Amino acid sequence: MPEPASGEIDRSSILSVPVQVSVRLGRRRLRISELLRLAPGDVVDLERAVGEPVDLFVNDRLVARGELVVVDGRLGLTIVELMPQAVRGREPLGPGPGE
Repeated sequence: MPEPASGEIDRSSILSVPVQVSVRLGRRRLRISELLRLAPGDVVDLERAVGEPVDLFVNDRLVARGELVVVDGRLGLTIVELMPQAVRGREPLGPGPGE
């Protein structure tokens, strides 16, 4: 196999590297006192409405948005928007400042 030119990445060497993929359905800030009052059956409202796109993260970096789907009784994600490479990773996984 030829060596990649200086400064180029050999893509084949990274294709088997495992990454963590996660989907953020929504988020909500709670006070500890509110968290401690939660019981089975309680509902925690999230900032997203049903039908809104959810965020897809790879190694804690936002890479796409999609819609939840059910396939053979399991949840899945249909990608509807890939984030531009310049934007990827700029949105934090946790709450932003002032939230």
